[in-house]
Amino acid sequence: MLPSVLIISISIVAIEVVVGFIGNGFITAVNIINWIKSKKISSADMILIFLSTSRFILQVIILMYIYSLYFADVFKLTSMYKAFGTVWMFVHHASLWFSTWLYVLYCVKLINVTQWLLLQIKLRIAGMVPWLLLGSLVISSVTSLPLLWITPSTYLYSSTENCKENSTALITDWDSSHLYLFLLYFVGCFFPLVLSVVTSALLITSLWKHTKKMQCYIDTFRDPLIDVHRTAIKSIISFLILSLSSFVAQVLLILSTSQSKDVVKVAVSLVVAGVYPSIHSIILIIVNSKLKLAFRMLCQNLKCHLENMTLPHIIA
Repeated sequence: MLPSVLIISISIVAIEVVVGFIGNGFITAVNIINWIKSKKISSADMILIFLSTSRFILQVIILMYIYSLYFADVFKLTSMYKAFGTVWMFVHHASLWFSTWLYVLYCVKLINVTQWLLLQIKLRIAGMVPWLLLGSLVISSVTSLPLLWITPSTYLYSSTENCKENSTALITDWDSSHLYLFLLYFVGCFFPLVLSVVTSALLITSLWKHTKKMQCYIDTFRDPLIDVHRTAIKSIISFLILSLSSFVAQVLLILSTSQSKDVVKVAVSLVVAGVYPSIHSIILIIVNSKLKLAFRMLCQNLKCHLENMTLPHIIA
């Protein structure tokens, strides 16, 4: 029987997953439809398709994890748990890389560069995006596939307390298994997080310099780039807050085993980890003009459809 705190947190995560399904599914659908209609796709839309699809898969995995907490016997086999953990690690790392490349693309397009190397990157970034996405998948494989070989069954069983081995064996394997898991997770997240922080710093610096430069013209001239920069900054800061908090929450979950009796810590970590892929998809819809317009049109169509459905009943 699960503690009430854990049941509440799982219910909240389930709501987060539903929001994420809607948000990420909407982003994927809009970009694919536009791709089919126009017969071409921009670099940003390509990254958004990969990002929203990976997050959709990630949230399916979260639902499977929630299901395993209630019906632990489904994942009792060691091979099933290893595959489950490997897929989770792969999709999580790939999703983080896709998010990072999206903001790197925004940064390269928005800031003014004078250095030769940065200028070359800015001119060639569109052609580099497919290779960056492919490289992200390769790197994510490298940081996730080792789980198939190094994760011992005692760790896999410990989270659901299905392991019937003696406590000595469990404690013996705990250090090595969690050390390997933590190292793989940390290595897979470290570089995209650092790149995100650098990108954020560049955007903030660009906005500060541009705003200071235009202060003397603020009464007679309004530079639209200021609004664009501010929107990008708000978006990337929210991404950093969500991704860093999710990183900490995931680490706490990795370190939380049957040896840890802090149910509140596990519950809070589950909720915080589930916020990132859900809420960030909503933020992407808000800051992206094309997605925002498509969402408004969808809401208007739904409103008209509901009005048409209720009108005959009112007349009758």
